[in-house]
Parts: sequence; structure tokens; C-alpha cells
Amino acid sequence: MKVLVVNAGSSSIKYQVFDMTTETVLAKGLVDRVGIPGTTLEHKPAGKDEVVIKKDLPDHTEGMRLVLEVLTNEEYGVIKSMDEIGAVGHRVVHGGESFAQSVIIDDHVKKVIRDCFDIAPLHNPPNLMGIEACQALMPNVPHVAVFDTAFHQTMEPANYLYALPYEVYEKYHVRRYGFHGTSHYYVSHRAADMLGKPYEECKIITLHLGNGASMAAIKNGKVVDTTMGFTPLEGLVMGTRSGDIDPAIVFYLMEKLGMDTKEANNYFNKKCGMLGLSGVSNDLRDILEAAKSGNYRAQIALEVYYNRVKGYIGNYIAKLNGCDCLVFTAGVGENGWDIRENICKDLDYLGIKIDPEKNKVRGKEVDVAAEDSKVRIFVIPTNEELVIARDTYRLAQGK
Repeated sequence: MKVLVVNAGSSSIKYQVFDMTTETVLAKGLVDRVGIPGTTLEHKPAGKDEVVIKKDLPDHTEGMRLVLEVLTNEEYGVIKSMDEIGAVGHRVVHGGESFAQSVIIDDHVKKVIRDCFDIAPLHNPPNLMGIEACQALMPNVPHVAVFDTAFHQTMEPANYLYALPYEVYEKYHVRRYGFHGTSHYYVSHRAADMLGKPYEECKIITLHLGNGASMAAIKNGKVVDTTMGFTPLEGLVMGTRSGDIDPAIVFYLMEKLGMDTKEANNYFNKKCGMLGLSGVSNDLRDILEAAKSGNYRAQIALEVYYNRVKGYIGNYIAKLNGCDCLVFTAGVGENGWDIRENICKDLDYLGIKIDPEKNKVRGKEVDVAAEDSKVRIFVIPTNEELVIARDTYRLAQGK
């Protein structure tokens, strides 16, 4: 069976086609600036040259129509007709408390996705647009929703509840949900394989470090805790997100800067984090270069970043009562060997010792811990699309 994986953003559509008999990627691509002048499709078929098509597209339906045309093109396509696509898997950011696993999409599933618009306004609306566009063009194949939040639904109330009046949780479902679930799921299972232990017997801390970043503590196959909360704003310092702050700061700055709620939400999500601290960039590569050149704000921003991650490592080792391994993944985690080294620095007491020479790798699956480290330190490139494809394939087969 061939599976199409779709990740629809507000003005973009990312896609991959998998041959599930071998789990190989036949093609991947991106449609950018959907609904905006200057739409571009970049199509990368396996073993062939990249194809770039510039064509203005008014909406996601037309964007998906172009994707399907490209996939079946005689010259650079990878399938003869859409009949070869047996199922479509969709990344959906928020499933609330309704879904602890991936599901075949029906009217109820779409209603839940729509009900989560208020708590995931940047992600769920375009996710649903992508689903409805694909269903309109491919009505006779199963469509599967794979939720970023699902993996974290094993958390206990002690870790997902906030210290707010309980009726706020009951009426408005305000609680910690967690995100990047497909990534944490994939790398934690790979880590168990690398440890040579059953997944259900492992204590694992996963660090998904990219422009958006989160950590998860996993014990005996279940998520104990995770850093992102009600929204992706909580937790680690990120590229443009503040992470953990005193909530009173929000009210204080709204008054001082004359912001309404929408402006405040934009401020803490898009103007803070490493960008706000450093004044240089939201990209850690740029900040590292600036810090090496003596930029004080860049140096301080990095120290704040490292300290926040270290604090959560200690927090999670306490909650897990030990740790078998740390797992670094995503853009920064996989490639930033200097970031990994600084995070693991001075954690010897917790049994964490990195090997500086082994650690000088980018984008490879490897153990970079020192020989005498009690905690293994793995670098594992994530593969969220493969998780989506596997779940889609399984559900399409009725398993």
C-alpha cells in the first residue's frame, strides 16, 4: 500500500508519499504561500531532479489538486494514478482529551478538531482545511488523523492539572496537553531499541529541540510529564516563545505596552524567546556565532536556554526516579553538538557525562555518552512522517 502524508499549515502544505511495503519515501514536497500571490510548489521525487512550479493557488483544495497532478505526472511523478494511494494520513496538532491515539476521520473527529480551534488557533484550522481539501479530492480512501497531543494523554492528573479552580478544568478543559507527540513517540521507541531493553521497562527523557522545543519524561511506556502545556507556549525557552514565565508579567506588559489579548498572545509567541533575549535572531546558529564574537546579549540568551533545559532534566530524573537515557532530536538537538555539550555540562552528579569527541556529529543516530556515563546520551533524528504513515497504514488495514 502507498500512503500519502499531509501536514497542512495556514498557507502551506507539506507532503510525503510512502511505499509501506518497504517504508521508503517515494516523494516529498512543499506548497508554500497558499492563498498568497507567489505560490510555489517544490517537489522532490526519489531518484529524480527536484521540480519547482510557480502557480498562484487560491486555497488548500487547489493546492492539493496541484500536488496530486504532480504525483501522477508522467515525467516526474511517482505513481501512475491516485488509485495507488490506499490511505491519507493527516498531522493534527490538537485533539484535546478526546484522542489518546490516531483515528480514522469521520464527522465526530472533525467536530473535535473544530472544537479545539480556540486552544490551537494557529494550527487546527489549517489542519482541518487540509483534511477537507483531501477528502473532497479523494473521497473513497480512508483518512487518518494523527494528533500531536495523543502521545501525552497517559499523564496523570498530578502532572496535567494546573493549580486553578477545578471548575476551570471541568468547564473549559484547561490543563497541560503537550505537543510534538509523534516526535517524542518515535525517538523514545528508537532509544529503547538502542538500549536493548523492552520499551515498557525504560526510563527515557526526550528533548525535541528546534525553533519550537519540548521535553518529555517517559516511564514504562507512558508519558509522565512534558514541558509544553495548555498551548505550545509553556516550558523551554524557544526561538520566539518565552516558555515559562510569571503569569503576572502578561498583565503587567499588557498595561505598560498597551496591548490587547490578541497582541499579547502574538508578543509572547513571536517576539520573545531567543529572539527577544539576544536581539540577534531566533536561530541558535546565528546566536552562537554572535556569542563567539563577544555579543553579551547572545551569551546571556544561551545561558538562559541551557539552564532551562538543565532544570527540566533534573525535574524529570526526580519524577522518573532515575533515567536510562537522554535523547536529543529535531533541528537543534540533532545538529547542534555544541548545544548538546553545554546542556550536559556539569550534570555528572546525575550520572550524565558526554564524550566531547563522539558528540561532534550532526544528524546521525549515535550514542555520544562517555563510556563511564551511567545515563546514555543518544542523538536520534526524528521521523514524524513515518509515525503518521505507520498509523495510517495500520488503521487503513483495520488493525
